[in-house]
Amino acid sequence: MEAQEALEQFFGFREFREPQREVIADILSGRDVFVVMPTGGGKSLCYQLPALLLDGVTIVVSPLIALMKDQVDGLQERGIAATLINSTITGTEQQHRIQRMAAGDYRLVYVSPERFRSASFLRSLSGVTIALFAVDEAHCLSQWGHDFRPDYFRLGKVIEELGRPQVAAFTATATPDVREDIVMRLDLQDPRMFVAGFSRPNLRFVVTATANETEKFERLRDLTTRQKVGIVYCATRRKVEQVSEMLAAWGTKLELYHGGMDDSDRERSQNRFATGGCDVVVATNAFGMGIDRADLRFVAHYDLPGSLEAYYQEAGRAGRDGEPAVCELLFNYADTQVQEFFIEGSNPSLDLIRSVYEYLRTLADASNQVVIALQELAQRMNVDNEIAVRSAVTVLDRHGIIDRYDIPGGRVRGTRLLRPDLGSRQLPIDLRNLQEKERRDRAKLKAMLDYAYARGCRQRIILRYFGDDAANDCGACDHCSSKRHTKLREPDGTERLLVRKVLSGIARMSHRTPAGFKPRFGRTRVIQVLVGSRVQELSDLGLDRLSTYGILAGEPVAYLHELFRELEDSGLIYATTGQYPTICLTPLGADVMRDQAGFKLVWPERKKRSSKPVIAESTDQPFDRALFEELRKIRARLALENGGVPHYVIFPDETLKAFARLKPRSVKDARRIRGVGEVKARRYVPSFLEVIVAFA
Repeated sequence: MEAQEALEQFFGFREFREPQREVIADILSGRDVFVVMPTGGGKSLCYQLPALLLDGVTIVVSPLIALMKDQVDGLQERGIAATLINSTITGTEQQHRIQRMAAGDYRLVYVSPERFRSASFLRSLSGVTIALFAVDEAHCLSQWGHDFRPDYFRLGKVIEELGRPQVAAFTATATPDVREDIVMRLDLQDPRMFVAGFSRPNLRFVVTATANETEKFERLRDLTTRQKVGIVYCATRRKVEQVSEMLAAWGTKLELYHGGMDDSDRERSQNRFATGGCDVVVATNAFGMGIDRADLRFVAHYDLPGSLEAYYQEAGRAGRDGEPAVCELLFNYADTQVQEFFIEGSNPSLDLIRSVYEYLRTLADASNQVVIALQELAQRMNVDNEIAVRSAVTVLDRHGIIDRYDIPGGRVRGTRLLRPDLGSRQLPIDLRNLQEKERRDRAKLKAMLDYAYARGCRQRIILRYFGDDAANDCGACDHCSSKRHTKLREPDGTERLLVRKVLSGIARMSHRTPAGFKPRFGRTRVIQVLVGSRVQELSDLGLDRLSTYGILAGEPVAYLHELFRELEDSGLIYATTGQYPTICLTPLGADVMRDQAGFKLVWPERKKRSSKPVIAESTDQPFDRALFEELRKIRARLALENGGVPHYVIFPDETLKAFARLKPRSVKDARRIRGVGEVKARRYVPSFLEVIVAFA
């Protein structure tokens, strides 16, 4: 089977996104790869599809239990043999799954990183043919990154112990320093590097200075009212609860999410939001990894994040459908106190590390093991900053002085002293490394503050932080928008013709009424028609037969996104707000299209780069909403019948909207819709067809 055939048969897609085809080709050729791809760019397909074609098992290291469960559920629903191994399964079941791995019964196995701490687990994998070792969220490997996890740190040694299989690493956010550290930690062999670009032209970055909590709440109220669907990030659990109470009092349908909640409550909140059961989630940074909801119109940060890496990863969850979205930081300098507290906690003193070690020695049993919650450990030691105790344990673990292990059925992890005869003054701690980490953490916070205070283009600052020195002003952020009046000018002949072509394309994709034009499609779909995209749904809707199809072939998509924003700011087009934004001509825009009026514009800069931005496909077209709601009921029933899996495992909202728009009458018709693979078509589509036929 070829990659293209597998793409269509199992995933229901007709074409690859950039640079999926090249990544998959390199993996299939046996080469190590390192891929930096924006949120929503399709990283998971880059290792899931090769797993179907390689000889052996693909092991995927994933940091979150809920995330790997969703991935496995989705693969199984596509008819792909996949499973997971983490702390939620018994030792007996783990051995059973390893035996099935050795027998070749699975194509993909998701493994939590802490499993590799067990020597017996590693030995049990000796009989398994590992075709590919995929490391998802690879930035967790680097202590210089924003989400370092000790269990990831040892993966380089794990790979060697497994016989050095082919390795593929994936992340959405990594600075050049972090990328270099990841390559070194994993010892990637002559890796092919893919940096798909960090630019997200559909996102508008805003920093709003706020004097107090009242101003923050007022701004949040405006955001949630106008933009409808989004995430509000807070720095602490207490703040999550406060903000949730205020938004709920205004009638906002919301969920909250933080690390203090039970696993089942967190999973319920995540599933309800992912399936459209509520509009807003108020959460700490523990929320969001793996969230597959394309229609997020805003991400607001109630508190200052600790780094630009964390901020951009969280903000980047907005607008995955390619349509406009707002990323707003509510900034008050006093918020830095929280981040200073986190930095102090993340960088314990050498004295505290030694004290934690000595205390663990006093608690250890005859087998040099201790079972105690780190919160309780901090209380017993009278340490106010619990984070500092956790970080001290992490340092001891990373230096091979202790080993942390899971206890089946419990949330508390055990600690094993590996070198119990060492005195606290003999600990082989790399003090210079600790000092360097603190220096970098403080530099990250300073970069975040510089961003908040900056008087330049927000997105340009972010992109240059990630090493994109060729980045130009975005034209959309609060700073770029505030400078519009100084850059307005009339078009030359070429520019006027370009704008008239754009406006003509919008007009032909709108409803014509006696009163003018009414919007039908969103910005991304219009741009796809103008550049002549070969996306399947364009032909399904007959949009490839429009006279304006391909009229701007060759124009950079990112440039057109910026141009559309300027057309809106100049009053030539208008965009609806809310969950499914659409665009249309204004009366002035109609006159300009007919060459009957003049206009001024702030003309976007043309970027001198050959790489194509990754733009997620949108699903903003009109659809039969009544039918859509009935299809959701069918999906809910099917999800319940299949063991209570999340609804989007059956089909995501985007696919149901396509059903409600295109109204397929047969399984064959449904197979033409993006995301409907062969197995799901056979298993689920007949139930949906009954409703579609009844509506027709």
